[in-house]
Amino acid sequence: MAAPAPPEPLPLLSLLHRCLSLSSLKPLHAAILRRHPADIPILSTLASRYAHLGCRHLSLSILSSSPSSPPLSSSSPFSWNLLLRALSDASAHRQVLSLYLLMRASSAALPDRFTFPPVIKSCAHLRDLETGGYLHRDAADLGLHSDPFVANSLVSMYGKCGDLGAARKVFDEMVESNVVSWTALIGALEQNGCRAEAFGLFRRMVEEGFRPNRATFLSVMPCVGRGEEADDLSRMIVRQGLDEDLAVRNAMVGMFATCGRIGFARQLFDGIQEKDLVSWSSMIEGYGRADMYVEALKLFGQMSQLGVVPDGVTVLGIIRACSNSTVAFLRHAKFIHGFVVRSLLDQNLMVETALIDLYVKRGGLMDARRIFDQMKERNLISWSTLISGYGMHGKGKDALELFESMKSLVRPDHIVFVSVLSACSHAGLVDEGWGCFNSMTSDFGIVPRAEHYACMVDLLGRAGKLEEAREFIERMPIKPDSSVWGSLLGACRIHPSAEIAELAASQLFELDSANSGRYILLSNIYSSLGKIEESHKIRALMRQKGVKKIFGYTVVEVKNKVYKFLVGDRRNPQSDLIYRELERLMNRIRLEGYVPNTNFALHDVEEETKEKSLYVHSEKLAIVFGLMKLGPECVIRIHNNLRVCGDCHSAIKFITKVTGREIVVRDSHRFHHFSGGACSCGDYW
Repeated sequence: MAAPAPPEPLPLLSLLHRCLSLSSLKPLHAAILRRHPADIPILSTLASRYAHLGCRHLSLSILSSSPSSPPLSSSSPFSWNLLLRALSDASAHRQVLSLYLLMRASSAALPDRFTFPPVIKSCAHLRDLETGGYLHRDAADLGLHSDPFVANSLVSMYGKCGDLGAARKVFDEMVESNVVSWTALIGALEQNGCRAEAFGLFRRMVEEGFRPNRATFLSVMPCVGRGEEADDLSRMIVRQGLDEDLAVRNAMVGMFATCGRIGFARQLFDGIQEKDLVSWSSMIEGYGRADMYVEALKLFGQMSQLGVVPDGVTVLGIIRACSNSTVAFLRHAKFIHGFVVRSLLDQNLMVETALIDLYVKRGGLMDARRIFDQMKERNLISWSTLISGYGMHGKGKDALELFESMKSLVRPDHIVFVSVLSACSHAGLVDEGWGCFNSMTSDFGIVPRAEHYACMVDLLGRAGKLEEAREFIERMPIKPDSSVWGSLLGACRIHPSAEIAELAASQLFELDSANSGRYILLSNIYSSLGKIEESHKIRALMRQKGVKKIFGYTVVEVKNKVYKFLVGDRRNPQSDLIYRELERLMNRIRLEGYVPNTNFALHDVEEETKEKSLYVHSEKLAIVFGLMKLGPECVIRIHNNLRVCGDCHSAIKFITKVTGREIVVRDSHRFHHFSGGACSCGDYW
């Protein structure tokens, strides 16, 4: 009986494209090796299918065992294009560029409109703007730069490489744009942080009659900032029948969570029948953004109970939720750290760096340093995070020592300099701060930005050098922004000066008119200088402009439960006992020399009433509750959503002196470690 004839290439290619699993692909692979071992189109398609199914190693193995390039005598780009596409699908991006250069050097075949997209895509993945520009010129020389396939790839590549000007230019010069072109530019804008512009472009696209596709919606959803926009987009998605697409549904969860519609985001999440890791991660991240850490943690626990194994992205979501939360404490950081170790994710650079940030923000500076010291690999963010952490905890000299160690290993960037300058500012290290600032340009060629100038103004201002700070601003080569003027106004809180405070405030009322903190700070500065009428005028101006004051609160953790206090709060069932204990405590610290600072009280009441209003600040209520409920061996840890009140700062020092207890306060700016009548900030806060 005669042997069966080998299958024709065309049906075999068709079969390859239908393979959706490894189990169906591997038998075909065996047949190809027997019957078509040197057929470039078939081998390239086989490699591409393996790449699509996640087996990059098999894909590259097939390509490396096939001829290194198509026959040099071939004048057709077809085989070259197949190999380029297969290598690109296998994420072998450097090999793609090498093969393209070989194609051009051989002069065997001219690139066509199908040659450039995979090569440009590889440039985008490598963020290789220089080679991308070369490819653009090459395409232009061949008259292919305006072809939609090529132009769309160029827009995406320039966007990923951060050159929005070039991306926009390619888009504007397109003779014929399509939905892919618009989506490419929307994606480029979103990737580079121009989200409002991206959403505006999306609206223009729809107005001009282009119908958004799945990729368009996925690109534009991260750009939505308001609930009405999210509703409009959601209706469009439903009309096009894409609301059941898992990737789209996951993006919708993130979109509504970002817009503050966390309840609706949860409904969408609950409606997903077959949730993947992205589904869980999107919802956890949404809870984190909404400062709903407890809900994020519960969802994380549910996910584990269902046997869904989290990856680095999911763990990063729960770490960030805890990091940004106002109700998470050191205990929560240790719990998450334990989970990371058990999940074998403690060697993941991004996860380790996020844990350092988490411990820093939850008051575990020594834990953060331990992780840092054990890291096998560090990047600039790792160094910057710990340097910034030392600054937050008032340990400026430790921050400088770490910075010196870093400079011998890696070159600092502008973010690291913000961290180290801020650390110098909070520790009063004026000379060291000047040295770091000057070295930015002289030693590293880094041009200072507004945030570096703001740090220097803060450094000089905290040290009482207000005139020097003002002169520094006048000499700035760039226009001062709200962060610079805010630093100068903040310095006047410590070293009151009506003239300089008015100068800073006049600029801030133009640049940052909706920030209630600016008005309140200026009002308090006037009050501290005895200018009560001026203080009242600022409060009246605030009301006139409709600027709402942010109300302060303090949380304290007692026996794994978080308690929240407002000023004068009586919601706690034990309020009567709390106030009796508070009265006794205030009498004790008065005997030790505490004098209430009534500048931090209401201005239009009697002096005695002012003092009583200070007694019931949320910080004091939370501390007294902690003293009542926690044993003498426990550190009392409280979180305040605003900057700690000056009178409370003074009172807490006396409280630690008379009780012998250690108290750690985290406010909106930094940590204060109180012990034995002193604070780690050295009153430099």
